[in-house]
Amino acid sequence: MDFEIRKDRRPQGRKKLTRERAAYFQLMQQGYSSREACRIVGIDVRTGKKWRNGRHAHKGREKAAPPIYQEAPPSSGPSRYLGEADRIHIADRLREKATVRAIAAELGRSPSTISREIRRNRHPVGGQYRPHAAQARADARRPRPKPGKIGQNPDLRDFIQRHLDIRWSPEQICQALRAQFPDRPETHVAHETIYQALYVQGRGELRRELAKALRTGRTRRKPHRQAACRQPRFATPMIMISERPAEAEDRAVPGHWEGDLIIGQDGNSAIGTLVERATRYVLLLHLPQGRTAEHVRDALVETVQTLPAHLVRSLTWDQGAEMAAHGAFTVATDIPVYFCDPASPWQRGSNENTNGLLRQYFPKGTDLSVHTREHLAAVAAELNGRPRKTLGWETPAERLHKLLAA
Repeated sequence: MDFEIRKDRRPQGRKKLTRERAAYFQLMQQGYSSREACRIVGIDVRTGKKWRNGRHAHKGREKAAPPIYQEAPPSSGPSRYLGEADRIHIADRLREKATVRAIAAELGRSPSTISREIRRNRHPVGGQYRPHAAQARADARRPRPKPGKIGQNPDLRDFIQRHLDIRWSPEQICQALRAQFPDRPETHVAHETIYQALYVQGRGELRRELAKALRTGRTRRKPHRQAACRQPRFATPMIMISERPAEAEDRAVPGHWEGDLIIGQDGNSAIGTLVERATRYVLLLHLPQGRTAEHVRDALVETVQTLPAHLVRSLTWDQGAEMAAHGAFTVATDIPVYFCDPASPWQRGSNENTNGLLRQYFPKGTDLSVHTREHLAAVAAELNGRPRKTLGWETPAERLHKLLAA
């Protein structure tokens, strides 16, 4: 409370006790009884009762008045919030010395939910848990929007504004606050709090022109995660895997390949892998100069031109940047490229499995540029000569030879 409690308790006539009334209701919200709150603030018990319940009209004396204290509306939130009945149950069980875990099990809640509720909403002085006062405090905290931390603390706001004026970033300001005021947690904010004070319209916690002091100089945020605002990944539009022919999906017709890269030490080297879906036949791409889109395109064109035309019908790849030149590859070979959905490696299951087998020959964290074209061909031949359970214990080379003979 920001005023001194009256020492002179004599009646003051019709003086408006605005500040006393606010303090009275603040104490009531904290769980004090009406009589206790009246004694602390220095008002008569009947005055508190009138504030709380209103008064009836008396003939020739005073008019009726509605209650000043408005009960918080009942919570209409989802069931994940504790309700008044839950809080009454918690209070009853606490009086019976029940454990937090037992109360949580009875209410079907997490023990941390119950312990957090007791810690937040118990009496600030005595420590007793009073369910109706706890419900009122919870309802008072729930409405949105809430006043921001920066707007409520003038010293914090001035500190941030001064450092934005000298071109500090929000993250640098947050670290400086923690270093200079380690014992004042009310001044510790996250950098996102500063960004919201600058960008969220209607808050007014920081001057809008301060946004121009940020590195980007933007006065509005640029969204990156909205699907409608994303930039196309490649210059040539992608054909997604959902448009791939059904014959490729059921592996009935050979000639549909899956491709990927296995990456070497520090991402500086790579080997391309191609796996035929029907036979699991493996081809390895030699990329000694790097894994740019142009290098991968040239290696793919060179490799598929060594195969019969009826054994190269399509290629499925993930959305890696190495396939930025997929349009040029399709023009050169007349082979369509289909792209998997983001974060969906199972859509190239055969290729992912083969990459795992290849890691026995090319361990992670090693330089893959040292392997010659001849060595890659020997590794591919060894894999293609290994019997596979999924092929009825035939080898990929035997299955491919049957297709070529037919």
